[in-house]
This record gives sequence, C-alpha cells and structure tokens, in this order.
Amino acid sequence: MEDKRLRWILLTAIAPIAWGSTYFVTRQFLPADAPLWGALFRALPAGLILLLISRRLPHGVWWWRAAVLGVLNVGGFFVLVYVAGQRLPSSVAATVMSASAAAMMLLAWMLRRQRPRVLAVVGAGIGLVGVALLVGVGGEPVDGWGLAAAFAGMISSSLGFVLTGRWGNEIPGLTMASWQLTAGGLMLLPVALFVDGPPPALTPTSVLGFAYLSLVSTALAFTVWFAGLRRLPAATVGLVGLLNPVTGVALGVFLAGEPFGIAQTAGLLLVLTGIVLGVVTPRRAPVATPPAPGPTAALLTAAPAAALAGPPAADPSPGHSGSAPSRPGSEAAGPRPRV
Repeated sequence: MEDKRLRWILLTAIAPIAWGSTYFVTRQFLPADAPLWGALFRALPAGLILLLISRRLPHGVWWWRAAVLGVLNVGGFFVLVYVAGQRLPSSVAATVMSASAAAMMLLAWMLRRQRPRVLAVVGAGIGLVGVALLVGVGGEPVDGWGLAAAFAGMISSSLGFVLTGRWGNEIPGLTMASWQLTAGGLMLLPVALFVDGPPPALTPTSVLGFAYLSLVSTALAFTVWFAGLRRLPAATVGLVGLLNPVTGVALGVFLAGEPFGIAQTAGLLLVLTGIVLGVVTPRRAPVATPPAPGPTAALLTAAPAAALAGPPAADPSPGHSGSAPSRPGSEAAGPRPRV
C-alpha cells in the first residue's frame, strides 16, 4: 500500500516540475507582449486535445462544475497570475504562490474534513521558508494591487484543486483536465481580445514553445495533477507543488546562468526537507495478536466451567435406568403397606 502511494506521489510530482519549466520556456521562446494570448494558446489546445482523447463531454451538474473549476484553475487564475507578474518582482510572486500548500491544507480541512497531520503542517512551514530563501525575497518595493492579485490567484487555484478532489472522485484525471482546460480557455478568449487585442504573429520558435507548454506543461501536467488529487490527500498534493519554484530556479541556474548562492542552497534543502517531512507517512508498528489456544489451554479453560456447571441432570424419559438412587429415609413412590 505504501509503495502504491509513493508511485502516485512521484507521478503527481510531474505536474509541478513541468509547471516550473514554464518560466524558462516563456522567457526564452515566447513573445512577451501578449501574455493573455499566451495563456489561451497554452490552455485551449490542450483542453481540446484531451477532449478528443477522452471522448466524453460534461453531463448534468458537471456543466456548471466544469465552468467553475475552469475559472478557478485556468481562466481566472491565469489572468490573476498575469497581473501579479506585471506588478510584482518574480521572487515575491513565487513566494506568495508557494503558500498554496498551506492554503490547500486549510481548505481541505474545511471542505473535505481532511485534517492535516502535524508533520504535514510543519513540512509546509519549512517549505515556505525555503521558497523565500530560494527565490531571494529581498527589500524590493511591493505593489498592493499586485500582491492582492497574487494572493487571489493562490486562493483561486487552491480552492479549485480542493473542489476538484471533492467533486471529481468518479471522473478520470484526463477527462477532468479536458473539461477544465477547455472551459478556462474559452473564457480567456474575450479577455485576451479586450486586453491584448488581435493575436500575435508566431514564429517557428514560439510555435515550438507553445507546443511544449500546451502538451507537456498543461495537458500532461493537469492530467497527472488531477489524477493525484483523486488518490492522495490535498495536503500531500499541495506539498508536492513546492517543486514548482525549485524547478524554475534550477532551470534558471543551469540553462540561463542565473546566480545561485548559499541562501539559495539553504532554501533548496529546506524545501526538499519540508516535502519529505510532509508527504512521508511514518510506518506504524504492527499490533501483536495473541496466539490461538492449544489443546492444553483449551482443557484448562473448560475444566473450571464444567465444575461450575454441577452434575449432569437426570434424563426424565421413561425407561431410563440412569436415574439417581433415592437417599435413605426418602419416600418411595406409592403408599406404604400397613404392618
């Protein structure tokens, strides 16, 4: 059972690792002047591809549930992240978003009665401190609207993920991802037209970048993430999500030559410690069961019971010769003859 849980944790970890790579891909290969179109190009094709694979449309209450989750996890979330990215230093925005681990624990406790373990809470706190060191939060000026957008985006996705786990236990991860990405991408379309104007011209490099983001960082990542939400507690999934900033920093260091010092090293170790501390379930000692009683123990147990039961009762059936003898002086059946 523990091995199966570990496999699902490792599979779910693909999602934050893939999401962490979006920072590098976006910065290196995608146009910077149309972020909402970029979000739409990432979400809508992924949703339509998964919809063709699953061949399953929403039904009943899932029409409005898919719309709500599409706003929380995709459409509205991408818009809020865009505002936060425009107004905040990336280090501050990443630190605020990493608080989703603690937010998912609290929301899962409130909405799904999943009380977090003490080690999970401690791990989330350690991981949050590690992210702050890893991304290098310093004394940069903080914009109030940007901070509000980052916080709202973090709450939006955390609530959406918890509701996905609560509502979607019977829906496969691939189908759930197709519904939410399609709904969120369609909702992004009018916002992108209004804010960014016409779609940008794409180069071969940007097409490859969008293909990677749509297929790997979105279609694959959301599928395994939602599959993990079906099988793991929300607190565990939230802690695994801390791999997102770790991946972003690692790719920036090794591929883009960004600085990495002692503080970042300490932050990386704290994040990994928090994840391991929070997701690993300590093994419980097996409860010893008493051995089955042997023949000697059965006889010793039966002897006192037989003694307490007394002598066997006489059989009252006619003609029975085993009746108890009468005591001296007892009355015989019938009248005595006179002498």
